[in-house]
Amino acid sequence: MRQAARPLRPKVPDPAGRASAGAPRFVLLAAIAGGLGACTLGPDYHKPAIEVPPAWKTEEPWRVGTPDDAARRGAWWEVFADPGLDGLQMQAIAHNPSLDMAVERLAQARAIVTVTGAALFPRLDANLAATRNKTSADRPLALYNFANGSVVQNDLVAGFSVHYEADLFGGIRRQTEAARASEQQSQADLENARLVLTAEVAADYFDLRALDAEIDVVRQNIAAQRRALEFVSSRHDMGVASGLDLAQAQAQLDSTITQIDLLRVQRAQFEHALASLVGTPAPSFAIAPAVVKFSVPDIPVGVPSDVLERRPDVASAERAMAAANAQIGVAKAAYFPSVPLEAVYGVESNKVATLFSAASNLWSLGIAATQTLFDAGRRSANIDFAQAGYRATVASYRQAVLTAMQEAEDGMSGSANLARAASEANAAVHSAQRVVDLANDRYAGGLATYLDVVTAEQALLANQRLQVQINGQQMLVAVYLVKALGGGWQSTDAPIAAAGSTAAR
Repeated sequence: MRQAARPLRPKVPDPAGRASAGAPRFVLLAAIAGGLGACTLGPDYHKPAIEVPPAWKTEEPWRVGTPDDAARRGAWWEVFADPGLDGLQMQAIAHNPSLDMAVERLAQARAIVTVTGAALFPRLDANLAATRNKTSADRPLALYNFANGSVVQNDLVAGFSVHYEADLFGGIRRQTEAARASEQQSQADLENARLVLTAEVAADYFDLRALDAEIDVVRQNIAAQRRALEFVSSRHDMGVASGLDLAQAQAQLDSTITQIDLLRVQRAQFEHALASLVGTPAPSFAIAPAVVKFSVPDIPVGVPSDVLERRPDVASAERAMAAANAQIGVAKAAYFPSVPLEAVYGVESNKVATLFSAASNLWSLGIAATQTLFDAGRRSANIDFAQAGYRATVASYRQAVLTAMQEAEDGMSGSANLARAASEANAAVHSAQRVVDLANDRYAGGLATYLDVVTAEQALLANQRLQVQINGQQMLVAVYLVKALGGGWQSTDAPIAAAGSTAAR
């Protein structure tokens, strides 16, 4: 059963000055408490070993590169060398609400570190009180031989008090350790939020530019089909072409024009998404259409173990383990007594004139120990809870590592496959263009129907759009590969193809 420590009443020293003997006693008590405070309960944190493969499965088109550990990280999107993207990224970092929330959570975590760390030091309070009271003459008698009287008097008190809880078993230090790990976790969460945000901005931007390029391809085909319609119409007027040829040319043109409207709908959605990411209302945000020919940058991938050091979400999961491990020590410290120390020094008088006289001095020194004897298994359950929480963070860390390996491998295999697909798409466009030229020549010479021309032009348009779409997908995969690797490198530091520990494109 927990028993409250009995407070010590203030003692008024005699005029001889024997009050000063209390200070050395308190210093001695504090020194003893500090010596005992070297004990810290709970397991010390050790980062669990995670099995990581020595190399990536995808080898082509990756090759060994020159290590460049000094390359700066941060503005990874600069490797794409697009001023429009750079401007959007700066706006997003400055005005995105989600990133602002992560910044404030980090500020909260830093404040918690200060709060928990302050418990390791004494607390000094200044006390001032002034009261005037009247006692009742009808109050119960203290002595039956003497009648009570009513008294009106002042009570003036001024002084200082020191409160300190000796951390004999390391519970407060474990709390501070957990708070610092949580602060580092919040820092990693902020970095992860920034990485996710900038990756999403880049992905939406490249999607939008890919649609701009696709719209331009469709427009070029519309212009060519208008010229073809005029040619067929003139032949129809001369009686050379049939009405079927004219109807087929018109139907093809109408169908292609419809595709423009559908592509514009998709483009508007990406434009609105970018508006939200950069913290601007969608109605007041616009990006002018532009056809930009992108080239996929070379991205150093390093070895799989590098990902664990670079990815902020993996770092966040690892710091969560450290914080959870410290909580086990906090829970175990509850099995041992708490030892608060208190010292009070001040003056008390019923008159201002004598408030600071030697006879008005008062002081108090106190130490207490409180030990819980029975709590129906509460402390044991708290330890079980803390240990289960730690095991959960270990599983979360392992899952974060597996996800990181998966995303990086997906990015590399996707880059390799899309590189081959892009080459094949270029060849398909050249072949389709040759078929269109032959079909037009045969139709003009009367050797084929206009249906052959329509079929050839539809195939050309489909291949041209596929070519643009593959280029856009290559840019997206490059963005998500950089994100999977935990960030990028600035191209102004070193040739990007020469960076990385083991493999570079």
